[in-house]
Amino acid sequence: MVGELINARRTEPPYGLAERPMLEAWLEFHRATLELKCEGLDATRLAARPVPTSALSLHGLVRHMADVERGWFTRTRLRAPDTRPLFYDPAVEDSGLTPLDGADATADLRTRHEECERRRQHAAPATRHRQGPNRGQPVQRSAGPSRPSCRSARVGVAPTGSAALA
Repeated sequence: MVGELINARRTEPPYGLAERPMLEAWLEFHRATLELKCEGLDATRLAARPVPTSALSLHGLVRHMADVERGWFTRTRLRAPDTRPLFYDPAVEDSGLTPLDGADATADLRTRHEECERRRQHAAPATRHRQGPNRGQPVQRSAGPSRPSCRSARVGVAPTGSAALA
């Protein structure tokens, strides 16, 4: 059985926050969770796959999350679609997670930490309203229930997201 992870660097955000502060707080909560799970583990333990039928390990997850940070914040938010992934190769299935043969766990943890730090800077208030493409497709901010988007008004979608009946 796995016990609850309790650490002062990882606090569950309050549910009463506004949308942006809540999003940022939960992102930090999950970033801290992965960091704490990896602390004190050597390369062998980080590369271990606890479920025999899965290729997933903490080391692979660290690499995957470094690519996720880079992908969402650099390619999408900063509109830099040509930014190359760190570990992911579209020609190799699960390449962001495996293979770990010869991969340096310490360097990969440092890379993920650096990516998170850069993303915190990119998400600063000056860039909060920028949008960009994700895999070549435009990304639209979702309209909250109190403010329907122009698209939903055109197609007759109620602010709650359910289609209006004609």
